[in-house]
Amino acid sequence: MSPASGFGGAHMSGRLPVIQQNEIAECGLACLAMIARYHGHDVDLAGLRRRFPVSLKGASLSRLITVAGHLGFDARPLRAELEHLSDLRLPCILHWNLNHFVVLKRIHRGKAEIHDPARGAVTMPLEEFGRHFTGVVLELVPAAGFAPVRERQRITLRGLIGQVHGVRRAATQILLLALALEVFTLALPLALQWVIDLVLVSADLDLLTLIGIGFLAVVVFQSAIAMMRGWIVAELGASLSAQWIGNLFGHLLRLPLDYFEKRSVGGVLSRFISVQSIQQTVTGSFVEAILDGLTVALVLALLAIYSGPLTLLVLAAFALYAALRWISYRKLQQLKEEQLVHLGRQQSQMIESIEGVQTIKLANKQGERRARVANATIEVANREAAINRVTATFSALSRLIFGTQRILLIWIGAWLVLRGQFTAGMLVVFVAYAELFATRGGSLIDKLVEFRLLGMHGARIADIALEPPEAHAASTYAGPPPEPRIEVENISFRYAEDDPWVLRDCTFTIEAGECVAIVGPSGCGKTTLAKILLGLLRPDAGTIRIGGIDIERFGLSAYRDLLGAVMQEDALFAGSIADNISFFDSDASMEAIEDAARAAQIHDDIVAMPMGYESLVGDMGSSLSGGQKQRVLLARALFRKPAILLLDEATSHLDVQREREINHNISSLPMTRIVIAHRPETIRSADRVIALRNGRIELSDEDREQIATRKPSAAAGPELRRQ
Repeated sequence: MSPASGFGGAHMSGRLPVIQQNEIAECGLACLAMIARYHGHDVDLAGLRRRFPVSLKGASLSRLITVAGHLGFDARPLRAELEHLSDLRLPCILHWNLNHFVVLKRIHRGKAEIHDPARGAVTMPLEEFGRHFTGVVLELVPAAGFAPVRERQRITLRGLIGQVHGVRRAATQILLLALALEVFTLALPLALQWVIDLVLVSADLDLLTLIGIGFLAVVVFQSAIAMMRGWIVAELGASLSAQWIGNLFGHLLRLPLDYFEKRSVGGVLSRFISVQSIQQTVTGSFVEAILDGLTVALVLALLAIYSGPLTLLVLAAFALYAALRWISYRKLQQLKEEQLVHLGRQQSQMIESIEGVQTIKLANKQGERRARVANATIEVANREAAINRVTATFSALSRLIFGTQRILLIWIGAWLVLRGQFTAGMLVVFVAYAELFATRGGSLIDKLVEFRLLGMHGARIADIALEPPEAHAASTYAGPPPEPRIEVENISFRYAEDDPWVLRDCTFTIEAGECVAIVGPSGCGKTTLAKILLGLLRPDAGTIRIGGIDIERFGLSAYRDLLGAVMQEDALFAGSIADNISFFDSDASMEAIEDAARAAQIHDDIVAMPMGYESLVGDMGSSLSGGQKQRVLLARALFRKPAILLLDEATSHLDVQREREINHNISSLPMTRIVIAHRPETIRSADRVIALRNGRIELSDEDREQIATRKPSAAAGPELRRQ
């Protein structure tokens, strides 16, 4: 490796941020985002993802070089040994563990500091570093004419929350009650001064009684107001949390399928933990911070009236605590970000283990899976312990700083009393107000730090809230219902720009009422084609039409109302069998449910169960056999009475006789059928076969002639015309 510029001479033009990946395989893009921010680009990972999407296979080194060029960097790939790392231009991207990318920040005193998109900031000895580093480096240097850009999408609270009702009124009530509470809080110390300076010197028992009764009433009112505010805060918090989670989850369900395929379940669920954190801050800490700020200002004015020099001492303690909190902010932010990431990983490991417990037991890998979950749990616990250590440290510092302040105030204040510049009552009140200032001032600083940390939670929620929903879901079509004739014209698809084409220039037509089998070797793109036909994936080129109408113009929601489908990864949900067949339709009739079950050849199995159609289905259909689950899924598709039925290996778990009976039942129904299958029995039931090989459709001359001239009836016979 030829050295670039020396490590010591690397120009640190900015701070290297930690940007953690949201998608499973976008580590390379996250590394580019970190280095781009370091050099002055105001970009975020979401913006880069929209411009340069990556597939589940991840990004290759050549792809990273291409994206870096678009961002204005000269990229230089290198092969480096450990002893050459000090010669690199830092920060740079390293290939890690043969399947990952990280950013090398610096090497110092025998240790390497890296920013890992999957783990956060990590420092490790060079010996451990060498076990992960593959020797491949990508140096990035701003090219000639490099100009920083601002492309980061700004996050607003309204954008994250959505439409929430009742917040303004409740917030106003809370603020007014809290203001009244603060007035009473400021008034209470005056009782001490009046008793000491007016009652004790004159021995006026009537005045003492009057002061006692008056301030007892203040305490009663203060308690009542505090209770009312607490009730309103509790109701607002519950309402806001319910509405916000409902809004966010509703938006999540409107996102395209591609969003879910590129993320882990635990990672998505961890976003909702951030919702609760922000909700608690908004409903509790926000109002308290406003009041703390107001109280601090009012108490500071009162302190200044009593004594200017002593007030400066109070301010000095406050400033010292604020400076220490500010210095530690970035470390606390990093720990909390890492904790959330590891929490998502822990949840993913647990969900995977629970769903795959049969496979784990058969392989006797309980210990290995337990170790994985334990390691993820330890990572979460370590961050929690580190956060608690930071919190405990500042609690101790607060006691030290403000305890020292208290002693100095009493010492100096007593000296002023002895000199006749203060009364005893004034000293007591000043110390009480100083205590209030210290308590509220420290709380204000803590809440400001908490608010700054909300940006971290907001960025995680934005991964859902600011993601654009599935395009073309709504309909712009106002004509008559189209006939169930599907035209596929020049469809091409790949999962990312640097991925190979899965489908290329595919063109065919399926007439209304026709049954077509799509065949081909495993991995040739049949399921991908099925998802495109169902509108779940959007092709890179080409058009799909139903009855001559582009499905995007017709509207994907309206289009799917015409469809019934059974896909390989379809799931059943916790509930009864009847609920699953009707998809929890409260208006569904039992007659329609049974008709669909009979057509799917599952009726006899269901009535033989002790609870019949009310038999409960476990999570993901765990109480049913593979064949029973497939037939319940088929019954669900047939219950919709679709105009178009698509089956992707929907009878693969059935015996030949049962498969033949199902094919016979379905063939008599008035619908267009698309069958993806390998089994000869299913293929023979089709009117026509379309072969898919190497991403392209292979049609015989006979098929082309049929597409151009033939319009079969809904119950076309099972004549098989092979390619």
